[in-house]
Amino acid sequence: MAPSVSRSAMLVGAAAAAAWVTGIAFTAPGQVSAPATGVRVGNVRGARVQASGEAGSTSGTALALGGMCAAVALARGAKSIRKALSQDELKKMVGYKAVDDYVQSGTVIGLGTGSTAAFAVERVGEKLKSGELKDIIAIPTSIRTQEQAESLGIPLATLDTHSDLDVAIDGADEVDPALNLVKGGGGALFREKIVEMCAKKFIVIVDESKLCDGLGPGFPVPVEIVPFCHEHTMRKIASLPALKGCDPVLRLGNVANNQPDGDEPAVTDNGNYIVDLKFTSPIKDPVAAGEQLKATVGVVDHGLFTGMTTACIVAGKEGII
Repeated sequence: MAPSVSRSAMLVGAAAAAAWVTGIAFTAPGQVSAPATGVRVGNVRGARVQASGEAGSTSGTALALGGMCAAVALARGAKSIRKALSQDELKKMVGYKAVDDYVQSGTVIGLGTGSTAAFAVERVGEKLKSGELKDIIAIPTSIRTQEQAESLGIPLATLDTHSDLDVAIDGADEVDPALNLVKGGGGALFREKIVEMCAKKFIVIVDESKLCDGLGPGFPVPVEIVPFCHEHTMRKIASLPALKGCDPVLRLGNVANNQPDGDEPAVTDNGNYIVDLKFTSPIKDPVAAGEQLKATVGVVDHGLFTGMTTACIVAGKEGII
């Protein structure tokens, strides 16, 4: 008959596995100590495991087996936790990293608008409060961002007094392989563009769901237009050669949401309307499309941000890609 495995030995084995994960050296049943010199954290062979009793005892065998089983369970659990990251956690990850990597004391920064950019604003506020950052001046790209920044004690200015920015950080609705963007889902595309064009570095922060092979089909391209004769302007936009096949839809309700949630036209911070251009196939030439939109009378600006991105920080299901 095979020898029975004691419950205490199994518990010791589990403790040994926990020690492996945390980097604590397990020296004897019931005793733990800090890692000895040369013990490598995360290396099973580096943790010294000893069992009491005779050599080859069932207690020692169970200790090893219990440790291995618990280690496998813990490793699988850790992997599940990584895979369970929510979209907000991914947004927070890239927002914090962008600030940590690109924002230094004494700089002028552009603060983007949207659910991802809000985490970057949050991080700036945290680091100012802790003293890690000092002498920061920030330019917000919307009233929403301005209000958030003010609540966090971030010193603010405008381009009228500070038009030379060191860095701007913002999210995007789509990113193609050339780092061209679709922005404006939150209705702040004009203020975002005018601020981010003034930055020496423009850092884009997204989760991997925003990556695409071509701009257009995955997210409608927002265009800010003046209210006067807006239906005429929409027809002109639809007839532009580089935008052939697009379906212009006037945004209704909340300007920060491109899904219809009201009966009245959505109004931007600048008092204008938003038209969302829907595509069934990728825009062949985003640069030409942007130029033709900009040249259309009645168009204030558009959500095609081409040739502007310095770097794009992307969060995948298991962390920063």
